[in-house]
Amino acid sequence: MAQYSRIEVVQVMQETGMVPLFYHPDVELGKKVLRACYDGGARLMEFTARGDFAFEVFSELNKFAIKELPGMIMGVGSITDGAAASMYMQMGANFIVTPSLREDIAMVCNRRKVLWSPGCGSLREINRAEELGCEVVKLFPGSTYGPGFVKAIKGPQPWTSIMPTGGVSTEESNLRAWFDAGVTCVGMGSKLISKTILEKQDFKGLEQLVKSTLTTIQKVRA
Repeated sequence: MAQYSRIEVVQVMQETGMVPLFYHPDVELGKKVLRACYDGGARLMEFTARGDFAFEVFSELNKFAIKELPGMIMGVGSITDGAAASMYMQMGANFIVTPSLREDIAMVCNRRKVLWSPGCGSLREINRAEELGCEVVKLFPGSTYGPGFVKAIKGPQPWTSIMPTGGVSTEESNLRAWFDAGVTCVGMGSKLISKTILEKQDFKGLEQLVKSTLTTIQKVRA
């Protein structure tokens, strides 16, 4: 069962401005990544459930977060159907992120009042997601649409909350462009938790990168 309501999750998304994305089959490595992000100031983590037995890894990481990292909100990404969403919510997922708009996922998440963020790529999809109760829309892939798309949407629909994923980096110019366009937060995967960091197990470096990125987000928002 989720530890945080969907409103609480949205509030933390708005406050921190960033959702790190991560997947690795090694539970112990995952715990170190989680702690590095937490120590760097991140309070959200999207575990992208892409590998075999990913549910087992998430279960252990969420138990670790609940026990060792107070205030760390664990969610799951790359969910493609309602059954998978239900399974991860049974393991305590606090939010569900999907690559596309799926109404079956909306139904099972709304039933449990768990935040769900569907991948959308058009105004029509965004509007349908909001009609289904979506609080934060995932713009995916962000690199295809860019900050200009967000700005265009926010003009007639200032109430729409958008989280781009893909095409977001740690550079100030990139973050400034997205936040100036009006995003609520950004999803950041390999540009933040890179393959090099994982290979070298440079968790102190990851902690510092998370901290500096969050500082940059605060700066560009000011």
